[in-house]
Formats: sequence, structure tokens, C-alpha cells
Amino acid sequence: MNKILVTILLALGLAGCSTAPTLVKPGLPPVQAMPGIYHRVEKGQTLWRISKIYGIDLEELARVNKIADTTAVEVGQQVFIPNRVNPPARDVKYNDNDDFIWPLRGRLCGSFGQTINNILNKGINIQPSASLDILASRSGKIVFIDNDFAGFGKTVIIEHNDGLFTVYGRNARIFVKAGDSVQKGTIIAKAGAAGRERNTYLHFEVRRGAVPQNPLFYLP
Repeated sequence: MNKILVTILLALGLAGCSTAPTLVKPGLPPVQAMPGIYHRVEKGQTLWRISKIYGIDLEELARVNKIADTTAVEVGQQVFIPNRVNPPARDVKYNDNDDFIWPLRGRLCGSFGQTINNILNKGINIQPSASLDILASRSGKIVFIDNDFAGFGKTVIIEHNDGLFTVYGRNARIFVKAGDSVQKGTIIAKAGAAGRERNTYLHFEVRRGAVPQNPLFYLP
């Protein structure tokens, strides 16, 4: 995938670091008019993992359960699985390699869909709490690197094998190059600053093709 194609496909919106809004704790979804079953969220499960277990589209799962973009899925929460009459078979195995990890340890300082400086945030912003190491959130191939991309400064984009991309912006240093295959957890960069906002934080996006996704649906 060439640089121009990726640039068009993943055209980013700028957003700065500010205090994130308070997360609304989810509760039991309302009684559904459609057939289905309830799934009780277990430790370590994300909305992404639940959608994969039941073979249901992630966006549909979020829509049916009225899960807002700023809502985190919690242990013990009941999630309604539409058009299912039985739980998955006990011997169904979920590939942990499909899961995402947090690319940086720190504080959420900008949320998905939040308007910051009159610009819609298409990802999340993470302010480091200690280490500046940025990790590959999921295994994949480096398809894009730019030293000054769309106001995000040094930027890395990883393509995964199912139409998903992860975007890592505002890096101080980059340790990978285009074409590299990286494993989940590999250090790919150091967090930095870019544009008018000089605070150090990572701008992180998950995209399905050109469409931005809420990273909190994918992250544990």
C-alpha cells in the first residue's frame, strides 16, 4: 500500500489533549424486542472480543446495547446478543492474538468523539504516566511512516489482517520502518509532542478501512 493511498484512506482529524469527560458506567441493557441472549462480561473481555466470540458485528453490538462512545465495558455487565438462542459452545477457542493491548501506559486525556479546539477527535489521547515507550497494540505490518503527518508529527500506521488499522501519532522517535512486520507489544516509538499542543501524549486511533472506530471498544 503506497503512501498516498494510506494518506487518503486514513486522513486524520487533529485533536489536542484535555481533560477527558467522566465515563458513564454501563448497566443492564433494556429488554429487547428481538430474540437473543445475555452475555455476562468476564475479566479481560472487551466488546471487540465478545463480538468475535458470537460472530456479530461490533457496531451492531454497540448500537443494540446503546453503548455510548465514552462507555467502557465492565466485568459483570450484561450485554445483549441479538438473534442468538444459545451461548457459544464450551469448546470454542478464542485466539488471544486477535486482542488489542494499550499502546501506552498513562492517563486518558482526550476521548473518541470529543470536540477539542473545535476539532473532532477521531481517536483517543493518552498521556504517559512513566515510560514513553509506545507499543504495537496488535500484530501487523507497518504500512505508513511520516515525520510530519497532518499536524501529528512523526506518525506510524500498522495494518492488521482483517481490515483494521492502528494509528500512532505525535511520536518523538520511531524505531520501525515501512514494510516491517511487528508483534503485539513490540516497542515501535517514543511518545512526544506535535503541532500547537506541546504536551507529551500519544494520539491513538483504530480504523476499519477509512472509518474511525472507538478504541475503547477494543482495548482491555
